[in-house]
Order: sequence, then C-alpha cells, then structure tokens
Amino acid sequence: MEIKKRVLGQGLEQLFTNEKLDMDSFEQRVYETATKEEIIDIPIDELRPNPYQPRKVFHEESLQELTESIREHGVFQPIIVKKSIKGYEIIAGERRVRASKKAGLTSVPAIVRNLEDSQMMQIALLENLQRENLSAMEEAIAYRTMIEKLNLTQEELSVKVGKSRSHITNMLGLLRLPKEVQEMVNNNQLTMGHARTLSKLEDPEKMITLAHDIVENKVSVRKLEYQTGTEEKKHKVEKKPAEKHLEFKYAEELLREKLDTKVRIKENKIEISFTNVADLNRILDMIHIRG
Repeated sequence: MEIKKRVLGQGLEQLFTNEKLDMDSFEQRVYETATKEEIIDIPIDELRPNPYQPRKVFHEESLQELTESIREHGVFQPIIVKKSIKGYEIIAGERRVRASKKAGLTSVPAIVRNLEDSQMMQIALLENLQRENLSAMEEAIAYRTMIEKLNLTQEELSVKVGKSRSHITNMLGLLRLPKEVQEMVNNNQLTMGHARTLSKLEDPEKMITLAHDIVENKVSVRKLEYQTGTEEKKHKVEKKPAEKHLEFKYAEELLREKLDTKVRIKENKIEISFTNVADLNRILDMIHIRG
C-alpha cells in the first residue's frame, strides 16, 4: 500500500474508487501531494498523447489563445504524465503541451504519476468532457470504449461521468449511423436532434439519403420525425379515467425520461411505444433485457 501511495500520490487512488470522478479534484490532489522535487522539466519531444485520448481534432482558435498565454506567461500549471517504455505518456494536459510547442518551448513542467490503463482512460475522457466539449462522435466513441474496456453498464457509466442515463443512450445510438453521416454530425451539418432521429432507422442507405436531404433542404427535426415515422404519436385524452390516469402521471414522466419514448399507464398496464425493431432493441437494452 505504501508503494502504491508513493507512485500515485497520497490518497489519489481513492479518487478512482468513488462513483463519480471529478477532473478538478484529481489534478488538485496531484498538485497538493507533489513535492517541489517531483515537478520536473520534461523535453516536449519525449511526450506522447494519452493512448485513450478521445479528442481527434483540436480547435485552432482556442489553442492559439492558450499559445499566446503560454508565450507571455509560461506554463503555470504542470502537466501530469506517466513514465512509459520510451519517454512519457500525457495523463492530463495535452492542450498545454501542444500550445507550448506552438509557442516555441522545448520543455514543460510535469509531475510523474503511475496510473493504470483504466485510470488513464477515465482521465482522458473526463478532461475533455469537463474542460472542453468533445464532438458528438468523439464523445460517443469514448463512452463505448469505457463500457467495453471497464466492463461498465450504461447506468454505471452515467454515474461515473455525471451524465444522465438517457444522454448516454442517445450518444451511443449515434454509433449506428454510417461513417458518412457521422462525419456530417462532426462537421455540424446535422444537429443532435437530426442525428438522434436518424439513428432510430434500420436502413443505412436511407440514413445517408435523408442526411443529405436535411442539409440541402434545411429539413427541421420535427419534419424529419414525421417523414421517418419516429415522431411521438398524440393520443386522445379520455375524459372518464382522467383522474385515475393522473395519479400515475409521475411514473409516466419518469419512464418517459429514462426510456426516451412515449409511455402510458392505463388500467394497471404499462404501454411503451417504439418506432421500429432497432428502437425496440434500444429500449430492451436500457431495461437490461437481452436475447
């Protein structure tokens, strides 16, 4: 245990056992427990990105602002790295490294900590989610990676990253989109509403055709839902059982939020709406029913 505390930083390992990991808490704990001797200058050429870094595109405008700040004031906050077979892997601070290189620096201050692969993965995702938004597809891929590599359920992941279960489900649904449509989402040609509606379809070719139609004809999300039959069906309100129905309204709202679809409770029965087989499978997965 003493060895683990020295390489991770006193008490740092406990952060990874909590249900939710906060990036600010992680870095603060590293800086608080690091001695002056542990902050060393490492040549930029010896640094490699975190292998679990979900971000593929770094926005030039925000990176340039950081570059100017570093050029004028230097790197105030050390990056956090892990010693690897050759050089170091960046645990937190890749944007600082890129900006430092653009600013003409040849080395950056760093603190070395020995994290496990699962911890490296969590930090890479959380740094981007909590500091600078990932693109929709980068976020979706990162969630899938964590689920597969850390053997998490969607519910466990939602707690871990501090997002709602429905958000996680909607983001993972984007991975059903063809690559061509995913690129359109990344390029902000399609909104999340469009992408989410398209992901409920089964035919990839239809997804591509509709995606181009959305861009060319500025199709609204509501119109797309109507075209694809994925809009919520409106039900006539029955006057007689209205009062009885209202007592279950709260339960309907909870289920609707969790399952992201129309839910009705009537005569001691729960009716759950779905648009097609793919949407049904999505709902079954959410309630942990698998064939």
